[in-house]
Amino acid sequence: MKKLENPVIEKDVVLINVENKPAFFARIESFIPDSKPNWWHVKLLILQMPLNVVTWILRHEQINGEEFTMAGTSIRIEKVEVPKELDIEHPEPETDRTNDAPEDEKPAKNSPQEKHARILSFDNKKDKES
Repeated sequence: MKKLENPVIEKDVVLINVENKPAFFARIESFIPDSKPNWWHVKLLILQMPLNVVTWILRHEQINGEEFTMAGTSIRIEKVEVPKELDIEHPEPETDRTNDAPEDEKPAKNSPQEKHARILSFDNKKDKES
């Protein structure tokens, strides 16, 4: 069996092509070996409404892009790769800055004020003065 550079693994999102046309997306849930060598029970979560889980029995090559047929219908699995221009870095999450506030502005322990969520802005600019 040829080793692939970027094989499909659990939790990958794949595009299922039917008759050489994109049909639906699915997430790979699990691979369980079949009783026949080189065959796998591939559990797929079909990502359309309503959500559905199916299990297909496939060979390694079919899981990784080799075309196969089901009831005479051509099927091909294609791993979904995030385009590089969409693969943005996520900034570090903002830490709780409550301890940076002056003592008289800090909420008292177990006070109702402490249990409220903070409102965050997506705009990094300070509030404009009116």
